[in-house]
Amino acid sequence: MSEEVRKGREGFATGLGVLAATLGSAVGLGNIWKFPSLTGTNGGAAFIFIYIISTLLVGLEVMISEHIIGRTTRKNAIDSLRSLAPRQVWWLIGAAGVLSAFLIMAFYTEVAAWVFAYIPRAISSALNTTDPAVSEKAFADLINSPWQSLIWQWVVLIWVAAIIIAGVSKGIEAMTKRLLPILFGILVIINIRSLTLPGAAEGLSFLFKPNWSAVTWMTVLTAVGLSFFKLSVGMGTMITYGSYFRDDENIPATGVRVMLSDLLVSLLAGMAIFPTVFTYGFAPDAGPSLLFITMPAVFSSLPGGPFVQNLFMVLFFLLAGIAATGAMLSLFEVPVAYLVERLGWSRRKATISTALGLALVGSTAALSNSLMANFKIAGKTMFDLFDFATSNVLLPVGGLFICLFVGWRWGYAALEKNLTNNGTLNNRAVVRAFYFLVKWVTPVLLVVVLLNGLGIIKLG
Repeated sequence: MSEEVRKGREGFATGLGVLAATLGSAVGLGNIWKFPSLTGTNGGAAFIFIYIISTLLVGLEVMISEHIIGRTTRKNAIDSLRSLAPRQVWWLIGAAGVLSAFLIMAFYTEVAAWVFAYIPRAISSALNTTDPAVSEKAFADLINSPWQSLIWQWVVLIWVAAIIIAGVSKGIEAMTKRLLPILFGILVIINIRSLTLPGAAEGLSFLFKPNWSAVTWMTVLTAVGLSFFKLSVGMGTMITYGSYFRDDENIPATGVRVMLSDLLVSLLAGMAIFPTVFTYGFAPDAGPSLLFITMPAVFSSLPGGPFVQNLFMVLFFLLAGIAATGAMLSLFEVPVAYLVERLGWSRRKATISTALGLALVGSTAALSNSLMANFKIAGKTMFDLFDFATSNVLLPVGGLFICLFVGWRWGYAALEKNLTNNGTLNNRAVVRAFYFLVKWVTPVLLVVVLLNGLGIIKLG
């Protein structure tokens, strides 16, 4: 990176902006359907307890590691490792992160496209039906249409690219600071209505009642994997965002706040969804189809007539769209930061080039249910292949080597300097605990996650 680029490098302007952007990256569509569903079907409060422990042992360690790498170097994911370990191969960790972020965006933009497509449908009452079979057909019509899939993916890319072009502070930070309060507000509104329904008690029991008999080794492994994937680590996003942190940012405290806030969003989403699901007798473990098939039928069953039903359906898909936006901004920024700093491109040129690349590669994911449904590699459509390659290979490998670098290559002295902000923070006990975990515990757990994801071991 040239000296001119480094001197003019942007960053987050406020501590609130740091929290908003980092939390926006962590919160995604998985908070709305995946975490609540896994919680309810894996022991309720028992799973939440295991998940929190897993996050403290895995997800938080990788997040903090990425943040301190980024803030120390003030560089993108690849050049951060290149500058800390010159003439060594550690920079490949950053390269894997950039590749992961790009491939995740290639298919995640299509899922977000479905959410964005459902917002005008909800406003126009096109989704009003109490029959899940009708909702299923409406969803199938959307994903099986090549042009609808592509156009809505392009809409998503244009929306995210416009924010990225505005910059780190005026774009990413400003937008996440506006969107996150709206997200929490919508969650509260839906919660108030949901908790007054007849099935509220049963829905809350599904989510919160501890059932230790449902806990198996596979449950523990699921919690460990989820704690890693939900915090947006192992894909270069937290190195990139860490490079925009202020010098006085308390990185361990920020990590804990993000972890707890992300958990709160997930629990509020479960409290908003499952009381309504149980009230009207729908399946609580429907997975991704919960968003596009079950929930329209659920909201169409609410008392109060079409206006109330449409209002809550629109709010729900706006909530999903906001959650998707925060996650996509961090993913999009990873390759953009590299192109700007490594090649000296303008932010506009780097953003437009990345968007065009995603439109090209992402089109194969968008068409995986239509024109390219029969095109498969290793038995997987392009959508599924991108998902598998990132979730099961690139992310755990990236997280593993980040821990190995921080715990074994970088060492305790550098960690203490960075986590105490050159001695200005009195948190040396935290540093010692973190060093032990990132060196010995987290890598072992990530190896287990990797081997399970590849099907080499099965603990269930």
